[in-house]
Amino acid sequence: MTERGPAETPPTDDREQLRASLADAARRSGFGLVQPGERPTAHALWAAVGGVRGLIESLLPGFLFLIVFTVTQEVAPSVLVPAGVAVLFVVIRAVTRSPVMPAVVGLVGIALSAGLALATGRAEENFLLGFVINAVWLVALLVSLFVRRPLVGVIAGLLTGDREWRADPAKRTVLTVTTWLWIGMFALRLGVQVPLYLAEQAAALAATKLVMGVPLYAAVLWVTWLMVRAVYARRAD
Repeated sequence: MTERGPAETPPTDDREQLRASLADAARRSGFGLVQPGERPTAHALWAAVGGVRGLIESLLPGFLFLIVFTVTQEVAPSVLVPAGVAVLFVVIRAVTRSPVMPAVVGLVGIALSAGLALATGRAEENFLLGFVINAVWLVALLVSLFVRRPLVGVIAGLLTGDREWRADPAKRTVLTVTTWLWIGMFALRLGVQVPLYLAEQAAALAATKLVMGVPLYAAVLWVTWLMVRAVYARRAD
């Protein structure tokens, strides 16, 4: 009689695991808090931009840079004060047992930007990292269109489990248009802010970054949600 070995585990589909991981990441992102098939609500949009704490953590460092630099015209205090506040945000989250990673990510970005400004003695360098991040997103979105996988469609498909969205002309069109909408946002940021950086207008750069940061992001997210939700709701009827 042949001895049977331990039951073999079915081979894992690496692509399914990757898809599940990406879907989980999409759900945890701000975009994931505004589900494509749900009715748009101000509460969900508020949650997507981080609520009161998220807004304070996003806007206060930039606002402090603008105030301190306008008053002192000095690089060191202008970048060190926001960095100190970012450290305080991490401590507050740790003490209150809140998720620490959002504040840590913010701190890392602020610290890197402050380091560039201090190393060069130029206040404008505080914004260089932001340009890189916007440029990376812009390129990623353009590439997604070039390969006929608009990034907003990929994210919507992950959130809804809809793997056939590209076969639906209405969905494909809307998801392509909304991807172009995000391209427009990142291109507009770079188009307005880079000339100010080259002109060494640090205060104006800080002010435009505040306006074109969370407020513009929230507006684009809201329009995207309305458009994507409309096509998904129509197909569900």
